[in-house]
Amino acid sequence: MLVATTSAPQASAQELLFSLFGRYVDTLRLQVGIPGMTALIVSGRAPVWEGAYGFADVEKNIRVRPDTPFPIGSLTQPVGALMLGTCVEAGGLDIDQPISRWVSEFPSRSATVRHVLAHASDGEPPGMFRYAPERFAELTAVAQACNPVPYRQRVYASVIERLAMTDTVPGHDLVVPDNKARDLFSDDQLARFSAIVARVAVPYRVERPGRVVRGDYVPRALNAEHGLVSTVRDLARYEAALDEGLLLLPENRALAWTPANFSGVALPTGLGWFVQDYNGEPLIWQFSEVPGAYSGIILKAPARRLTLIMLANSDQLTSNAGLSRGDVSTSPFVRIFLRLFVS
Repeated sequence: MLVATTSAPQASAQELLFSLFGRYVDTLRLQVGIPGMTALIVSGRAPVWEGAYGFADVEKNIRVRPDTPFPIGSLTQPVGALMLGTCVEAGGLDIDQPISRWVSEFPSRSATVRHVLAHASDGEPPGMFRYAPERFAELTAVAQACNPVPYRQRVYASVIERLAMTDTVPGHDLVVPDNKARDLFSDDQLARFSAIVARVAVPYRVERPGRVVRGDYVPRALNAEHGLVSTVRDLARYEAALDEGLLLLPENRALAWTPANFSGVALPTGLGWFVQDYNGEPLIWQFSEVPGAYSGIILKAPARRLTLIMLANSDQLTSNAGLSRGDVSTSPFVRIFLRLFVS
């Protein structure tokens, strides 16, 4: 009886917070005109709340669901960084070597792999922060060189298949019939990928709240920066495995979540992640913005063992927040989460 009377109010208060968060998220979604979005909160090792709002396909009146797949854009970066981290752990990579060793035409000859991972690859000498996702994509060649398995197959085997991410595809372009990358996978795998992509939320461009048109989205190949198709539920599996130390040694994960520093000034990035302090709380996060099509946010509050994942089928989740400058609290969606669960 004592357990029942003491735990019930606590559970009720938590449910109230989740309900409030869901209502705020949906209200904001409508205000900015996002047709459909999903959200999920992980506490410790397990999802504790999820929400799905609006439409995956406005014209066909198909509502979005927690298992609706989205192209996740730059949310692929932490996976790319993970592939490099496993190369380091296997003894096949020193990230302080120049990236030009693998990418001969890289613009900065003195930029190291570490610089590029931290978005600090501009200038001579490099070291100043500038968010440059197109340069991060060049890390694919580095990850490929350290392992004989083709990069796309490696991501599939070591992350997607291993973690049973059953609604995740290693490259939206695998549904293109003449794509030679299809040769890397079996007929059964390709059939499964096609079935997942068939459920992908339709991309939309928001002309004004209440007025959307279909966005122009070309299926992208998988690289270190971009290309995964996934769901909030599958990404929650990835985040939980990362937290549990199943994918990377704890000391290397800690390095990825520590602000990079090349010139005595801490950057707002670690290795593949943004890193910042919020009222004394460390925040680890990444965002995506596919113009006129998709957007997403992953936010981790490791001291509280909380992770928030949000995906949307327009760019309005992130496009007006200026997240590339390195402050996730400028997002109104994130501010609600921080005020309810972190402040």
